[in-house]
Amino acid sequence: MSGETVKVMIVDDHDMVRMGLKTYLMLDPRFQVIAEASDGQQAVDRLTGTEGGVMPDLILMDLMMPVMNGAEATKALLARFPNLKIVILTSFLEDDLVVKAIEAGAVSYVLKTVSAEELIYALQGAFKGMPVMTGDVAQALTRGLRQRTVQNDDSGLTEREKEVLLLIAEGKTNKDIGEELHISIKTVKTHVSNLLMKCELEDRTQLAIYAHRQGWVS
Repeated sequence: MSGETVKVMIVDDHDMVRMGLKTYLMLDPRFQVIAEASDGQQAVDRLTGTEGGVMPDLILMDLMMPVMNGAEATKALLARFPNLKIVILTSFLEDDLVVKAIEAGAVSYVLKTVSAEELIYALQGAFKGMPVMTGDVAQALTRGLRQRTVQNDDSGLTEREKEVLLLIAEGKTNKDIGEELHISIKTVKTHVSNLLMKCELEDRTQLAIYAHRQGWVS
């Protein structure tokens, strides 16, 4: 970071979490914690109400908070301060939450189970505008986007059949599909058979082509 100090705001509804994060970051000369907030609304109020005060370069934002959650606060703050960098730090890995946070404009989505070194790496990356995600977060984002695609079409297929179809289009085997969706191979084969019948197609290759033509996968 070429010797410059990154000004950080910590937003979390747990006092002990804020204290722990602040204590750790203040030990690193590359970071300076200049503000805190206990929920998203308080963060928005403090920054939008600042006149001539010091703005943070980066916000370490909890996701699930009362009054205003992290995704909502991220969207509101970036609408006002588009150059602000926000890293979501949370205990939750639900697919839809990951998608909402990234869509809101968060640079990175980090779980509270990461090591101190991984957190610093994520903050450094965010300051430079480079997203940092662990493999499990990236997978959750992919699943969340896929699920949204599935929910937005009117093909007449069931939700599970659409999920299977998109995985087929990604080149997944029946075993891969079963493991990812937590269903048996026998159940996967049943879904594949139903897909072939409903789509009036003859094999998996045609199913993959069908999914691509529908615009469900790139």
